[in-house]
Amino acid sequence: MAAQDQAIQTKYYATKILNTETDSKCRPCQQFDKTIDHIISACTILAKEQYIKRHDGVCAQLHFNICKETGVQLDKKHWYEHVPKSVETSQGGKVTIPWNQQVQTDRTIPNNIPDIIIRDNEKGTCMLIDVAISGDRNVIKIEAEKILKHKDLAIEIERMWTVKTKVIPVTIWATGTVSKPFRKYVSNIPGNMESRNYRKKKPYWALHTYFVTY
Repeated sequence: MAAQDQAIQTKYYATKILNTETDSKCRPCQQFDKTIDHIISACTILAKEQYIKRHDGVCAQLHFNICKETGVQLDKKHWYEHVPKSVETSQGGKVTIPWNQQVQTDRTIPNNIPDIIIRDNEKGTCMLIDVAISGDRNVIKIEAEKILKHKDLAIEIERMWTVKTKVIPVTIWATGTVSKPFRKYVSNIPGNMESRNYRKKKPYWALHTYFVTY
C-alpha cells in the first residue's frame, strides 16, 4: 500500500523526491511539511474535523455491527447511514449499549468515557471499547495504553455492577495496518468486525485517510 510505504505523492514527496514542486508545506496548516505522517495524524487543522470524523466513522461501523448482532432494532440498512444513539437496548433488555457516555462512579475515575460499552445483563459481562486511529506505527504500544487507561474504570464497574469487565482496544494505524493481537481483540466484540468487514473490503479508516491526503 502506497501510504504505508510513504509513497503517496504528497507535496513533500513531489518536492523532495520528484523535484516537481518547490513548496513542501501542508496546505491546510501551512506550518509543516506535507508528509504522510503529518497528514494522517499531526495536522492541527485537520484534527479539528477530519480526524474526529475518521474516528467516529470507525466507531459507528462497530456500533452498527454490535447492534445488529445483539438484536437492537435499527432503522438503517447500512452502517454508513447509521447514527448511534446515546443508549441502545436490545429487544428484551438483555444487552445495553451506551455510546460515548460518561460512566457515573462512586469514586473519581479520570478516564470514564469509553467509545462504546456493551453490558450483557444476562451473561453478567461488560466490554469497554476504545477506538484509536493512530499515526504511531507502534499500535501494540497504543493498545497497551488503552487497556491501562481504562483499567480503573473496569475495576470500578465490576464492583458497582457485579459484572465481569474487560477493556477492548480497537487500534489501527491510519493507513489500515493492525497489530497481530487486533484480531483477537475484535473477535470478542459482537458482530465480529474482523471477519465481516476487515477482510472483505478496504477499511473505512484507510480510505478516509486517502481522502484527507489530497
